[in-house]
Amino acid sequence: EDQPIAVARANISKLHNAVHLLRRVYFLTSRGTREAAVVPVDLGELIQQVGGVDSAAAILKAHVAAE
Repeated sequence: EDQPIAVARANISKLHNAVHLLRRVYFLTSRGTREAAVVPVDLGELIQQVGGVDSAAAILKAHVAAE
């Protein structure tokens, strides 16, 4: 779900709860353009384990292409 950065900032507690408890992913936007994502911690840790964002993206792209 897209969330303008100003709205996310004003509602950081609600955003945190939705990501942490409901395991939702939010895309922070500026002028309608996605600039960052807020993800559950276990997903962030997995991204780090595989070598970072670029490595994780390559793994996911290969997996999706294989289906």
